[in-house]
Amino acid sequence: MNTDDGGHHDAAVDALAAREYGRAGDRYTRGGRRVLADPRPELDPFEPDDKGWIGQGLQQLLAATVAYRVAGVDERAGRRAAEGIAAARDFESVLSAPGQAACLGEFVADFRVAGGLGGADGAYDDAAERYAAAGGEIDTPQALATTPLFEAAAATIKQVARGQADGEIAIKWEDLHGSDPSRPGEFLAHRARFKKQRFAGLIERAVDDGHLAAPRGTTEYDNDNHRCPDCGSNHVNWAGTGILCLRCSRPTERL
Repeated sequence: MNTDDGGHHDAAVDALAAREYGRAGDRYTRGGRRVLADPRPELDPFEPDDKGWIGQGLQQLLAATVAYRVAGVDERAGRRAAEGIAAARDFESVLSAPGQAACLGEFVADFRVAGGLGGADGAYDDAAERYAAAGGEIDTPQALATTPLFEAAAATIKQVARGQADGEIAIKWEDLHGSDPSRPGEFLAHRARFKKQRFAGLIERAVDDGHLAAPRGTTEYDNDNHRCPDCGSNHVNWAGTGILCLRCSRPTERL
């Protein structure tokens, strides 16, 4: 994380490792609200920001929504999704750089999926149309897609997908984006179209499995000093405040 969230993101990841998804949702919520209030020193969240640091706050609210769903706390998930939608819509009046409003629309659709609120397909279609319309104003879509706002909007679907892929990278850059950056609008609109096809199914699978993976941090394969007591893997993931199993997100044991 590049914002000061008071340590709540790491605490949420620790809760995921302990399979305490309700607690994870609570800590993601607290982190998200803190980032939305004060993203970074000297950065007013109600002023234009071409990086879009508040995206990391929205991402934590989105992760909270998914964590509550996995915990079976659907009412709280719905409320957190509604909170995220309201925040994303409000920031549309602030983040005015080309493509940013479309990305906020992408977040709105994500919150609708994660909270089970309905209307997600239409929201994704709207975000794709807005990307296409903004294409003429965007010179380098690859650079835009690596700003904090856009990376935050990609983070949760990647995290959820890890749970069905033994912790590996299940969704890559080329999955989320179009193949031709010379057509910026279509390059970015692919994000919304891909999520429309995949995000709901991934969340339903996570809910059915009762498992939300930790996000992928720094990783190492075949680490001789750590082993997972749950699945036996020695592939590790530095995430949260400890060292987790890359495959199943349980805390590892030091050998």
